Amino acid sequence: MKLKFISLASGSSGNSYYIGTETYGILIDAGIGVRTIKKTLKDNNIPFENILGLFITHDHADHIKSAGFLGEKYGIPVYTTEDVHQGMNRNYGMTQKIYQSKRVVVKDQVTEIRDLRITPFEVPHDGSDNVGYFVELGNVKFGFATDLGYISPTVRDYMSRANKLVIEANYDTEMLQHGSYPYHLKQRVQGPYGHLSNMECAEFLAKNYHEGITHIFLCHLSRDNNHPELAFKTIEYRLLQEDIRVGKDVEVIALKRSHPSEIYIFE
Repeated sequence: MKLKFISLASGSSGNSYYIGTETYGILIDAGIGVRTIKKTLKDNNIPFENILGLFITHDHADHIKSAGFLGEKYGIPVYTTEDVHQGMNRNYGMTQKIYQSKRVVVKDQVTEIRDLRITPFEVPHDGSDNVGYFVELGNVKFGFATDLGYISPTVRDYMSRANKLVIEANYDTEMLQHGSYPYHLKQRVQGPYGHLSNMECAEFLAKNYHEGITHIFLCHLSRDNNHPELAFKTIEYRLLQEDIRVGKDVEVIALKRSHPSEIYIFE
């Protein structure tokens, strides 16, 4: 069975990803407008009605903007942990709160949407609660880890099982240190519950790459403290030091912040 993947948007102004088959799928996060979600799906010949669930990573506004509308207006079940649900309904950035569409998941326990197996796992970040997702369909195994301050043993375990990685490369250290952010914000970004730098991402990939990994998608790039080409080059150079050749041994794609990616099809 073929599995489709699209990044609808990936950055500090909004995040959302689609993963699914020919006939159904799920969204991971909904930090962009419903109209944009529907248009991007339509442009890729994916009926909006095919969306059977929305899985939320954490309760920050750039991940939940449209979650309430998708759940309450369109009847799409919204899955996340109890603490994230409570945080979402407290967040001013989500104007439509979630009631009937609420579904609770538990970390390390599988939720099945037809043939998709989705497992939430703990990630270190400063939301009310925070998860990544391990999504399986047959031999295709996606690991999603966006918004995390460091690679914990749990994150390493789940991501090392995957053969497609969606992993944060949020900032370049030099750009952040010399940029316009106030000191407290720089400290938050670099802290253990903030974001993953290009070099931290590169180091993890270099040490945990295995031949089963075919695609690495770099997500949640900062608008102010990173560039897609810089993130790509940092990962490419570090992998090459381990004799892992980008473009031959593995594909690396820096996802766009505010525009959809192409559609990727795996089987």
